[in-house]
Order: sequence, then structure tokens, then C-alpha cells
Amino acid sequence: MKSADLLLDAFARVQETVHEAVEGLSDDDLAVRIDADANSIAWLVWHLTRIQDDHIADAFGTEQIWSGEGWAARFGLPFPEGDTGYGHSREQVAAVRVPGALLLAYYDAVHARTVAHVGSVTNADLDRVVDTRWDPPVTLGVRLNSVLTDDNQHAGQASYVRGVVERR
Repeated sequence: MKSADLLLDAFARVQETVHEAVEGLSDDDLAVRIDADANSIAWLVWHLTRIQDDHIADAFGTEQIWSGEGWAARFGLPFPEGDTGYGHSREQVAAVRVPGALLLAYYDAVHARTVAHVGSVTNADLDRVVDTRWDPPVTLGVRLNSVLTDDNQHAGQASYVRGVVERR
């Protein structure tokens, strides 16, 4: 198995989990928070998608889909365009109320861009430094692993919240 194949499989599994967490739920269901400080499914999926969009664009030197293809305007959230959700307050989490179809359309657009970039990654590419702000500098392999870890954590959290919502 090539590095690209492994990465493509991992990102496809995230996509499957995201769809399973969102599909068939109402806007109200997507906004449920199991306590005042908990994240909703809508916020979790929006956030994991924003992080993936931000990090993949940066790693491959392209523009984010969020800003470059008008997704920020379509979502109409009360945040600066570059906001990814990192460090959001409970009020900011509550502000992410969006339809599932919009959420999945943005996720799928980011996923398609990710697949386009990752599909040609070689073993040598994984050692390329993509972020020198850290010590040691971050390589493409480390950045992709970080994105996948974050995606899996948040997609799993969204699945958990869906289970709680469905039991109500």
C-alpha cells in the first residue's frame, strides 16, 4: 500500500462517519448540546471541516474553500472569515446553527479538495516541512496525521451526540 492510498482510506472513513452523524437530522437536532458547555453536531462537523480546510490549504499552498468558494457567505456565521472554531465560547458554539445539507456540502467540497491533494502524496513528500512556527518544524506527514486525528475525534463526538439525540 502506498502512503497516498493509506491517507485516502483514512479520509474516506472520516467522510463516512461525518455523513452518518449528520444525515437525517433536523436543524434542531444538529444544534442539540447535551449540556451548556457541550458542542453540538453542527459545531463539531463545521469545526473539523474548517480545520481540515485551513490545514490542507496551508500544507499544499492553496486557498481555503471556505473563503475562496464562498462558503463563509453561505453559512452566514457571526465570526471573522478566518475563524476555525478553535477556542470558541459556549455562545459561539451555540451560534453554529446550519442545515445538514449545507454542512455536508461544505464537508464534501473540502473532502474532494483533500483527496485531490493527498492522492499524489509520496513517502518523500511526507518529510516536506509545511510549518516552521513549531520546534521541531511540522512536516506534511505530521500535519496530515494531526488533521486526521482531529477529524476522527470530532466525528466520533458528533456520532456520540447523535446517539444521545436519538434516544430522547
